[in-house]
Amino acid sequence: MLKAIVHTDWTTGTINKNIYGHFSEHLGRCIYEGLWVGEDASIPNTDGIRNDVLEALRELKVPVLRWPGGCFADEYHWRDGIGPRETRKRMINTHWGGVVENNHFGTHEFFRLCELIGAEPYICGNVGSGSAQEMSEWLEYMTFEGESPLANLRRQNGRDKPWKLKYFGVGNENWGCGGNMLPEYYADLYRQFQTYCRQYGDNKLYKIAGGANSDDYRWTEVLMQKAAGQMDGLSVHYYTVPGSWQEKGSATAFDTSDWVNTMRKAQHADELLTRHGTIMDQYDPERRVGLIVDEWGTWLDVEPGTNPGFFVPAKHDAGRARRGNASPYFPQALSARPDGEHRAARQRPPGRRADRRRPDAANADLSCAENVRGPSGCGSARPARRIRKLRLG
Repeated sequence: MLKAIVHTDWTTGTINKNIYGHFSEHLGRCIYEGLWVGEDASIPNTDGIRNDVLEALRELKVPVLRWPGGCFADEYHWRDGIGPRETRKRMINTHWGGVVENNHFGTHEFFRLCELIGAEPYICGNVGSGSAQEMSEWLEYMTFEGESPLANLRRQNGRDKPWKLKYFGVGNENWGCGGNMLPEYYADLYRQFQTYCRQYGDNKLYKIAGGANSDDYRWTEVLMQKAAGQMDGLSVHYYTVPGSWQEKGSATAFDTSDWVNTMRKAQHADELLTRHGTIMDQYDPERRVGLIVDEWGTWLDVEPGTNPGFFVPAKHDAGRARRGNASPYFPQALSARPDGEHRAARQRPPGRRADRRRPDAANADLSCAENVRGPSGCGSARPARRIRKLRLG
């Protein structure tokens, strides 16, 4: 039997609102049909984005939203998603079902979504199939206020003022779907690419390096050793697979033992964060670099007869719920210092062992866990890792 102990007398600090953040990827019907239907659709919408979804997301008070991926990020070329929609390049989504993307939901549409729901944007750039120049120009397009070819192109496309963008990921899962790289190679690429992620005006980027696949601790070791000084955050991804990769388990047909097994495997997150955090501490004892859990969740089989590259949506029933991997929205975490500054540090939830995830798996949540380190942090009188008692996934 599983037991839970609630210590109501412990003061562990402040839980930042961004623990309720989300992730949207071009996967299944997350973007098209789920979020975007177009301005001419019969479905009620605001600037092409579904009103019913907007209403639901406003009610959730989503604080931060990650886009465009996920695996999709490292084959996404931002210029294909700007300008008149009727002239945008169509592309094949090779990661998720082989469907044709019309690129109608691009940079302007994403920022509009964030504005409509009051979320802070988190964008992941393309390292796997892109270039340092392409990434640099995207940031200039989004955040530069002065006179330049890219800023002028943004104005030509209907946006005069630059957007505010804080969180920026330099690649995604570059050990797998983002290029099948070795950590030494990605560390060099990260150092190169981030050099051209410029800070324009008062827009200050929080640069997040692509981190490890679950318990690949050597990846974290190499990245911290070679590039800690050039990053603000280092990500890690982990998925709970109730069964095996061949037979993961159903999102809708499960019994009590399946549910208990899912919860048991989910606890492996504690071990992952503790061990990755310990490695990071060796190279960053001040904990300046944040451990960013920006993908996590359950990974389950698709529903019979559906596109094998799509995933089932989250299921929430009274009395029991089991989250699948295709809801457009997934929780993230960020805790703040008392002054409101988001200076990510390490959070360590609860844990044991589980399956490593497949290299091309993607889609879950962001967790930028903030520094709660005693009086100098958020006023906690206990060690930072006690914050794990507050972590819900």
